[in-house]
Amino acid sequence: MLTRQIIRKAIRAALEEDAPYGDITCAMTIPVEARGKVRLVARENGVMSGISIFADVFREQNPGIVIVPAITDGDAFTVGRTLAEISGPVRDLLTAERVALNFVQHMSGIATMTAAFVHAVAQAESVHNRHRPRTYAHTRIADTRKTIPGLRSFDKYAVTCGGGFNHRYGLSDAVMIKDNHVAALHDQGIDMAEAIRHIRERVGHTMHIEVEVDRLDQIGAALAGGADTIMLDNFSVEDIRKGVERIDGRAIVEASGNMTIERVPAVAAAGVDVISVGALTHSVRSIDLGLDWD
Repeated sequence: MLTRQIIRKAIRAALEEDAPYGDITCAMTIPVEARGKVRLVARENGVMSGISIFADVFREQNPGIVIVPAITDGDAFTVGRTLAEISGPVRDLLTAERVALNFVQHMSGIATMTAAFVHAVAQAESVHNRHRPRTYAHTRIADTRKTIPGLRSFDKYAVTCGGGFNHRYGLSDAVMIKDNHVAALHDQGIDMAEAIRHIRERVGHTMHIEVEVDRLDQIGAALAGGADTIMLDNFSVEDIRKGVERIDGRAIVEASGNMTIERVPAVAAAGVDVISVGALTHSVRSIDLGLDWD
């Protein structure tokens, strides 16, 4: 979903936002003919995402800038490592610097946090009485729609760089009946099972239907309606285990709600197929990367 058109549009908008009338400081202080070389250096450990977008920002500023990446997306890096070398006109290097860093720092922050959650899932192997996921070999960590407006494709791509998976990109991609939908249907005298069956009759055969439940007693209706995925929202670990047993492989089981790295091993061990984590994109901290001049 992160296409060249989306990337170019976002980069141009970001450069225009930062220097709508040019870079006044550079114009007043840096000779036009001055050339320089900088290195992208890690100030802390992390997982890379967006190195090609970092390069694209400089190329958009000036196609003559030369960028030599020393890492690929999805790779882990340690503090002090040189991640790329960039050379060209000093004015253009300085003008594009902040925008380039904003993209790569934010995306690498998402990839790094995702990788930490993926690693936490692996700890489920050491949890007593664990249950293996019923659909996938390992429980998947997935993102949500809680992304920065206008940058969803960047955020979701960064999740995959950290070893996670993407939930639906938007409201047009899948049917997802959430708690407010259930409440609205109830007000109209329509129960969950009836609503799911009605939707199934109206959508194409490739359309996925997911239902969010917040109580164990709602699972029966979701199954009766034929939901493809049942999301257990804000369940305790014990209730997640009970939910997995009730569903018994008849639907993909997703757990969501206040997911932390500390909770993930036990939730994965309860047997869910997917754990969706809004914090991957709405509470991420950018990784500290900097440009050092040679």
